[in-house]
Amino acid sequence: MDTGSANLTHHFLIAMPNMADPHFTRTLTYIAEHSDQGALGVIVNRPIDMTLEALFERVELPLEAEGFSGQPVYFGGPVQTDRGFVLHRPAGDWHSTLRVNDEIALTSSRDILQAIGSTGEPREVLISLGYAGWAAGQLEEELAQNAWLTVPADLAIIFDLPPEERLVAAMQKLGVDFAKLSEVAGHA
Repeated sequence: MDTGSANLTHHFLIAMPNMADPHFTRTLTYIAEHSDQGALGVIVNRPIDMTLEALFERVELPLEAEGFSGQPVYFGGPVQTDRGFVLHRPAGDWHSTLRVNDEIALTSSRDILQAIGSTGEPREVLISLGYAGWAAGQLEEELAQNAWLTVPADLAIIFDLPPEERLVAAMQKLGVDFAKLSEVAGHA
């Protein structure tokens, strides 16, 4: 794969076993945007010790919709860890939304939390504190150093599987068993 020109928007990054950065060890990251300016994504398999109910209390919003209170909040990455990011489908129309495609978007404005709390929409959400970001050329350099494997994203992995099964499921899309993955593997 030519990592210099590949656009990894709507792909997963799978951290290789030799990942040195502890923020990304054994992570599955969804890339919401990748351009010559850099990349932005959210780690989708690292829940933290906080529920949506606790988060809504913290930001002083009511959570009246059924089925959300016990959902975990995720560590989305080491950038802006004090700020919330909502990965959701359908994409919808919110104040501060990065529309990935017609199906999915990443929103950081309070209006989406208000809608979730009152109407329960959008129904499929992954709410994180922080995000993962790469400067121009940084992700390409990490790919060249075999820090990541990439695979087109499958939204069922994010929204239909428990967090502990997501990394393995993404690896299976490549036909790779994570337990047998060498620290010196090449690009997929």
